[in-house]
Amino acid sequence: MVKTATFEALLGDVVPDGQGGYHFALEGKTYHLLDKDEVRKIAEEHGYIIIY
Repeated sequence: MVKTATFEALLGDVVPDGQGGYHFALEGKTYHLLDKDEVRKIAEEHGYIIIY
């Protein structure tokens, strides 16, 4: 199965944590991010092809 996502859609799921970082959830797992650009790496680790 091929999984794709736009970078913009992934960024839409990033939520500020109120302490200068972010929370991001993907496929039932929640991640704490220091930089929004980390969503790309996480999505790729889940097997997603990112569309820009």
